[in-house]
Amino acid sequence: MSKISEYSIIGVMSGTSLDGLDIVKCTFKKHKNWNYKINKGITIKYSEKWINILKNLHTKPISVVKKTSILYGKLIGEEVRKFANKNHFKYDFVCSHGHTIFHQPDNNFTLQIGDGQAIANKTNKLTISNFRELDVQLNGQGAPLVPIGDIHLFDEYKYCLNLGGFANISIKQNNQIKAFDICPANIILNHITRKVNLEYDNNGDIGRQGNCNKELLEKLNNIAFYKQKEPKSLSREWLEKNILSLKEIQLLSPKNLLATFYEHIGFQIGKLIVDHSVLISGGGAHNRFLCKKIKENSTAKIIIAENHIIDFKEALIFGFLGVLRIREENNCLKEVTGALKDSCGGEINQPFLTN
Repeated sequence: MSKISEYSIIGVMSGTSLDGLDIVKCTFKKHKNWNYKINKGITIKYSEKWINILKNLHTKPISVVKKTSILYGKLIGEEVRKFANKNHFKYDFVCSHGHTIFHQPDNNFTLQIGDGQAIANKTNKLTISNFRELDVQLNGQGAPLVPIGDIHLFDEYKYCLNLGGFANISIKQNNQIKAFDICPANIILNHITRKVNLEYDNNGDIGRQGNCNKELLEKLNNIAFYKQKEPKSLSREWLEKNILSLKEIQLLSPKNLLATFYEHIGFQIGKLIVDHSVLISGGGAHNRFLCKKIKENSTAKIIIAENHIIDFKEALIFGFLGVLRIREENNCLKEVTGALKDSCGGEINQPFLTN
């Protein structure tokens, strides 16, 4: 069991909104408490080829999925290697979340591609990946995994809100934490924005020009998921079944759809954050109109994180999960995932080739 108190690692994250591959070099130190430093981060935008591959992979045969996982692992490894070489970084190991293709915890199944052995071989570094599967095997949701980082690295905030593909939150109270997915965020906003050939709605400029459709808003706010008790998590499959299937998605103009979803997201998040301070990170934190809608629906003190936290908090925390895995300490909490017990998730791969 390793109990070194300082670690230099590279964390890698790919979110459901397909905005790119986040790579961060960071350092963790433990004295009485954990401290972190982000040395440098970069987001590698996906090519159109990779966007199409990742967007449609769930429709392909399992043989194609397995082959793609290896190719994607090689892509991650190559980008990590270029990032480290360009900046002359020395580091101990790689921690990679991968990219989620399937997430069906009710069926005890989740899949994040990005083969760990392929990453290890490309970087010639020990690699930790596949963080979610063990928790799902223990009857958990396999999500969220970020709360362990919110506890140890961001303990000064009662609420930590991440505006990624899906909005998720950690709520700390009385030395306990609960965390769960709230609603779709960038995954649906970007889906709509691509209808006008843009990657995303910069600062909500398109949505603020539209009109909220009250009928669609009522349908959205009455989706059964929002009445469920946590633990709970969201997925691409859920989005396709409950939102993309709605007739209004095809009938309304993009600006009116966006206006409606901004109202929906703001309402669903705002009702959860009451008083105290909330730290907002994730790509959606750059969207001023989205943050405005959250603020309109909340009584909390809204704190937008610094840019390096907005962009790389999840990659940072998956790096931290890898540190805990190396130390053989629990990195997944049953109180937030609903699993049978706390666990120490993540597969460890040693490099056996250099190329």
